[in-house]
Amino acid sequence: MRALTWQAKRSVSVEEVPDPVIEQPTDVVIRITSTAICGSDLHLYELLGPFLSRGDVLGHESMGIVEEVGAAVRTLTAGDRVVIPFVIACGECFMCRRGLSTQCETTQVRAHGSGASLYGYTELYGSVPGGQAERLRVPLADANARKVGHDLPDARYLFLSDILPTAWQGVIYAGLPDDGVLGVLGLGPVGQLAGRIARHLGHRVLAVEPVPERRLMAERYGIETMDLTADAAEQLRAGTEGRGPDAIIDAVGMEAHGAPAAGLGQAIVGMLPDPVANVVMNTTGIDRLSAMHLAFDAVRRGGTVSLSGVYAGESDPTPFKSLFDKQVAIRMGQCNVHRWIDELMPLVEDPADPLGLEDLVTHRAPLERAPEMYELFQKKERGCVKVVLSP
Repeated sequence: MRALTWQAKRSVSVEEVPDPVIEQPTDVVIRITSTAICGSDLHLYELLGPFLSRGDVLGHESMGIVEEVGAAVRTLTAGDRVVIPFVIACGECFMCRRGLSTQCETTQVRAHGSGASLYGYTELYGSVPGGQAERLRVPLADANARKVGHDLPDARYLFLSDILPTAWQGVIYAGLPDDGVLGVLGLGPVGQLAGRIARHLGHRVLAVEPVPERRLMAERYGIETMDLTADAAEQLRAGTEGRGPDAIIDAVGMEAHGAPAAGLGQAIVGMLPDPVANVVMNTTGIDRLSAMHLAFDAVRRGGTVSLSGVYAGESDPTPFKSLFDKQVAIRMGQCNVHRWIDELMPLVEDPADPLGLEDLVTHRAPLERAPEMYELFQKKERGCVKVVLSP
């Protein structure tokens, strides 16, 4: 089959790879109908090469049609249309029963001290082949392939795989009061959806984003936007009677703008031999923390910072004196997708499309053009917010 493979830093290519097969009786194999490029895929494209091998199949936002079914699968049959959460979980262990599918005790990658396995996301998360491909093997399929209807377009369901539950969890973790104001840092796909969700729930939303096209998209949904400037924290406070938002979602993560020293450090680590780079990133790695520190600075006293952007550093400096003094709560983590799908399905299937899921897609392309789309998405050119690929 054809699949997008990682080759080197900023180098991905569509290649012929072996077709997936049923390996366990609890597996299914699906034919991919839509697969998206996620902002966290760009971390693989740019930074996390030391944890990848040449030829690894990327992608963790996928949906399609069931083609093959293992003998022990109870809830799926060939022809079912399914969306695939990016987290691989059993649905039955201690953690899964508590809604923490990202910590699934059945699929944890204990060799690296990591949580549940993920599709297409480095050896840290199991080196499981991803879904930017023509076909995908889905392990533990009864828990990990969510059946959906055949009437609505893929764009209504596809984002249940990751970015919609991630945005929802970010808003839930923000713990806003009924009349609360939410700050959002970054208006990529997750930031866009987090702002729309908060507006749908009746909150005021202030967002910081340097790309004009992304600000314009957010404004269509009642989100108040501002450019990323040196006084962004002051602007957020000025818009909230001098206090700052009740909660701020950092939807940016480890590659934030405005951290040249950390960016240089990341670049140097990327030039080291992989075994050395692995050790450095696992022990002394640092992130670009501009977005996180802006959130800590701008959130009101007694407020909450909800981290949806991905971080990977083990030696990141944290301003604990200020956080303690301001009594700031912090929530974070990979999204427990399985926990939120039932809550989100009515919004996804609402004919009015209240969260603008179809509107979020700015670029569609065949799988063969995936390398071009990765570059476009990383550079944020031509108004690119969300790319959906069709194998």
